[in-house]
Amino acid sequence: MDTDAFIAVHRPQWDRLRELTRRRTLDAADVGELLSLYQETSTHLSTVRSTNPDPALVSWLSLLVHRARLRITGARTPLWKHARTFFWEDLPAALYEARWTVALAAAVFLLSTVVTGVYFGMDPTARELVIPQDQQRQLAEEDFVSYYFEGEASGFAAQVWTNNAWITVQAVVFGVTGFWPLVMLVQNGLNIGLSAGVMSAYGGLGTFFVYILPHGLLEITAVLVGAGAGLRTFWAWVRPGPVPRLWALSRASRALITVAIGLVPVLLVAGFIEAFVTPSGLPPALRIAIGAVAWLAFMVFMLGRGRQVHREGVSGDLSEELVGASVATAG
Repeated sequence: MDTDAFIAVHRPQWDRLRELTRRRTLDAADVGELLSLYQETSTHLSTVRSTNPDPALVSWLSLLVHRARLRITGARTPLWKHARTFFWEDLPAALYEARWTVALAAAVFLLSTVVTGVYFGMDPTARELVIPQDQQRQLAEEDFVSYYFEGEASGFAAQVWTNNAWITVQAVVFGVTGFWPLVMLVQNGLNIGLSAGVMSAYGGLGTFFVYILPHGLLEITAVLVGAGAGLRTFWAWVRPGPVPRLWALSRASRALITVAIGLVPVLLVAGFIEAFVTPSGLPPALRIAIGAVAWLAFMVFMLGRGRQVHREGVSGDLSEELVGASVATAG
């Protein structure tokens, strides 16, 4: 089939269908014409798909047919159903698909944290080269704990949420570079490891965990997920698989946006815990337990629910009708 000739013959019908779908009101004649053009364009789409699957044309006709169908049926999905689909299907699917790059991000972060913590905890000379001894004692005895009591709790929660969101956004946006999330993970691992080493050297390792674990389990996991999702876009660019490189990158980027939006409430919960639970007068074990429950709930959502919807074919990407159909191409 000659694609250019096919487009030249049928383009007036498609343009007319697009015009009718955009009109605010339709009379009886317009409705009849809309139905007729919808049927004809659906046939054209099937013909293109089966004879000469031009990706651009298939995508454009798929979207046109989808819009015409919505106009004919008058179907409107309530906002709450869109929200439910996003948070209960698309988000866990997107999180689950990024699980291996998230595991890589976690390994990089944990390795840098543990190595740094052990090194600075055992080598006083190395610690003093980075932080003078009097500042080390100040950090261990006062500054580390007093940080969590700065200002009014709600304002502190907002500050924490904004800061963590900014770190996560950097990992998401610059993930396609491949190196930026890794640099960010190593840098944060070094900072936390240094604090742990100083606290350990002055007998405050227990205090360190009491004030880090309640919010840190969920907060750090959210940052790792953002970094892992960003790395997944890089991998889609490097190894696109059987589809064109731009298609693979576009698909990974759309799922990345889903993850970025979904992490907003997760970071909000982490900020709330850091502001109201971490510095509270609750027993240390209870504070850590609250953080552990929030973290476990997120992991069950990501891996448990994510695996379930992944098996059902949900990928976290937009539907084919909105994105356009994927077709096989030679070469």
